[in-house]
Amino acid sequence: MSQIFDFLFGQYATYTPLDIWLEIIAVIFGFLSVWYSKQNKIWVFPTGMISTAIFVYLLLKWQLLGDMMINGYYFIMSVYGWYIWTRKVDATHVTPISRTTPQEKRTSVFIFLGTLLFVFGVYTFFNKWNNWTAYIDTLTTAIFFVGMWLMARRKIENWIYWIIGDLISIPLYLYKGFTFTSFQYLIFTVIAIYGYLAWKKHLDSNLSI
Repeated sequence: MSQIFDFLFGQYATYTPLDIWLEIIAVIFGFLSVWYSKQNKIWVFPTGMISTAIFVYLLLKWQLLGDMMINGYYFIMSVYGWYIWTRKVDATHVTPISRTTPQEKRTSVFIFLGTLLFVFGVYTFFNKWNNWTAYIDTLTTAIFFVGMWLMARRKIENWIYWIIGDLISIPLYLYKGFTFTSFQYLIFTVIAIYGYLAWKKHLDSNLSI
């Protein structure tokens, strides 16, 4: 039992108490953000902004550039998403849940490929290709960039990207030694599955009216 505990939490012996508490707080607000997203509530954005702001600080300190850029992007897209979700499309309705259009699918491909190239350039510039996790970071960054953009536009397909990215991130963060964050992505995966089903039910019910 002690070996399992050491594997999961032993790395925290070298962290400051402040950083440990900051990670826990960021995980809690990250959980709240995903939960509010599943519920289709605007609180997804302010809670997400708190979580991502903390993670930007921690990941920069831990020199995880790809993960840091993901969270910095989340913060910016949360501001954009907050605007989109509250924007009135007519006198009484705000932006609804919908499926991606052909143009948005093409934009998603562009964001994915553009992110891969951008992160590759950043890692090359800072000479960070010193571990196989850097390549996985590049992939998950591109996946999450598309997912966040689609979520900000209230597109149901965002959940598919979250599920794929979360499943990759669970073992990745565990390997990196960030156990609390790994557990967070495990919970995120479950919520994302339920989120997709809830949004699909909402979308199908509106289409049947």
